[in-house]
Amino acid sequence: MPKTKTLRLAAARTTLRQDPRDADLVRESGREIRRLMRDAYAAGARLVVFPEGATCSPHKRIMSADPNRVGPADWSLVEWEVLRDELGRIADLARELGLWTVVGAVHRLTPPNRPHNSLYVLSDKGEVVTRYDERMLSNTKVSFLYTPGAAPVTFEVDGVRIGLALGMEVHFPELFLEYERLDVDAVLFATAAPTEVFATEAQAHAATNSYWVGYASDAGSGVISPDGQWIARTDDGPIAVADLDGNVEYLARPWRRTARAGFYEPHLIRDDPRSQDRAGF
Repeated sequence: MPKTKTLRLAAARTTLRQDPRDADLVRESGREIRRLMRDAYAAGARLVVFPEGATCSPHKRIMSADPNRVGPADWSLVEWEVLRDELGRIADLARELGLWTVVGAVHRLTPPNRPHNSLYVLSDKGEVVTRYDERMLSNTKVSFLYTPGAAPVTFEVDGVRIGLALGMEVHFPELFLEYERLDVDAVLFATAAPTEVFATEAQAHAATNSYWVGYASDAGSGVISPDGQWIARTDDGPIAVADLDGNVEYLARPWRRTARAGFYEPHLIRDDPRSQDRAGF
């Protein structure tokens, strides 16, 4: 029998909190995330994705070592132990609920290296199974805040293969095409403070690559089908839930692969003067 690939996905919308020096704010983020995890579980979700920096998305001016300008971040300001504790509580709840959870957080490196801007993937057993680090950072992020990531990341839940993207990477179609080549069924894209353009580009990536996109941001979250249509959005609440069916064959996807693999080459005509003349009718 063929493997059944289905998954109920929840995309959550959270409050943008940008001061990691404030332990109370980090705690509030943790409580909000866990509340929404329970909501997703009650809605029957198997996996829930949260926005970039759902635990805290450090503001460039708050983090600057020079309070008078945007400059290199002083990462000693972060309440690291509080953040680690909240992530541990989130992992514990993921295990308790049996709920796969993808959550945005800053991932600390060995000082003096700057941290990664990351997505942790927590399994239904509460284990960190992998982590994605934003690769295509903004000029400010790479200049003053973070160390870029270096590789795509995929994981699998119930036979559904999933890729990850983060931050401003929706502006880079080559990353989404890379996941198509890695044969994913869905990409989870998490961002903070986006414009409507981000959502439009996410729809385009879903349609041009024929896979699902789970879109999570503080401005609104949802699920986009492989034909580029929103099938669930957080218009009336903090989570949007949809069923992903990885068994459906989208014929455009294999055709695009064929087309990119030199299919047109034997059909080209290189010696017809009427083809070469571009200045006449």
